Amino acid sequence: MWGEDNKMKKEEKQIKAYMGEDTVFNGSLTFEGTVRVDGKFEGQVNTDDTLIIGETGHVVADVYAGTVICMGRVEGTIVAIKKVEIHSNSRVVGNVKSPALYIELGGILDGSCDMTGKESKIIPLVKAEEKEKEKKSSNQSKNG
Repeated sequence: MWGEDNKMKKEEKQIKAYMGEDTVFNGSLTFEGTVRVDGKFEGQVNTDDTLIIGETGHVVADVYAGTVICMGRVEGTIVAIKKVEIHSNSRVVGNVKSPALYIELGGILDGSCDMTGKESKIIPLVKAEEKEKEKKSSNQSKNG
């Protein structure tokens, strides 16, 4: 019982900004620390720290963060350095790129997920050396 109170006080201290349920904001959000959104936010989010989307939160944005904890709704691309959490009764519509992904039973991810941590690369099915041989042989057959 006492441990829970201390934990809650610690979490409250960590939250640097809070957007309440009735708040609507359009624009760009850049911050350090932890920010919780329980209202509606549209635009772009940039941080190396934590973004929390509460149960009533609705974020329509491209999110670049250290950690994203979603308990509400997100529409847009999420790129996280550390992890993305999608809790039950939450919905993410868009692509997620993160080295770690946690989806609780009942949480929805409607999009693709990239957990490789690398830039997307198209790997040719045929080796370059084989392509060169094909080009040479086709050129010789045309000329010969």
